[in-house]
Amino acid sequence: MQLVVARIGRAHGIKGEVTVEVRTDEPELRLAPGAVLATDPATVGPLTIESGRVHSGRLLLRFAGVRERNGAEALRNTLLIAEVDPDEVPEDPEEFYDHQLIDLDVVTVDGTEIGRITEISHLPSQDLFIVERPDGTEVLIPFVEEIVTEIDLDEQRAVIDPPPGLIDDRAEIASARDAEAPAAGTAEAPGTDRAEGTDGANRGDGS
Repeated sequence: MQLVVARIGRAHGIKGEVTVEVRTDEPELRLAPGAVLATDPATVGPLTIESGRVHSGRLLLRFAGVRERNGAEALRNTLLIAEVDPDEVPEDPEEFYDHQLIDLDVVTVDGTEIGRITEISHLPSQDLFIVERPDGTEVLIPFVEEIVTEIDLDEQRAVIDPPPGLIDDRAEIASARDAEAPAAGTAEAPGTDRAEGTDGANRGDGS
């Protein structure tokens, strides 16, 4: 299975290094020297990582065959894609790969059905579950331990204890919008084709 592990940024210096936006919780594994990665667009790769270092808090990579700034700049915005065993799991029990979380049923601690996880949104501050409700509306649920109390992969469900307003207000707003514009038709739910996903999500502590 293919997972996006990074996006190449701007060139750094004149010797072929590039900045990298890391999209994996395991950069030391996925972006290590010697790793061979597929790319999007595919015509750019595959790329072999020759070296890596951290500079001013940013990861810098150099790829085999790229020795000057123009070649590095030509790689800008390329996605780096790793081949991952679908049975592989992170070492940290509080971390999960996106493909483990997609399609999990979301229920509250009292058993109320909320919906199904269709996507994971990775923000700088935290990860979010995008959950499609039975009526077709969506709700965003922060993946923090105060709200997501349990991930049960065997039962294929995520158990949440939402604060007041996280679930109900969203549904009321969606219902009100539909009532105000009956002639607009029903919006088609966003697609969930995820042949490539980011590498993983980890449950934060809410801080």
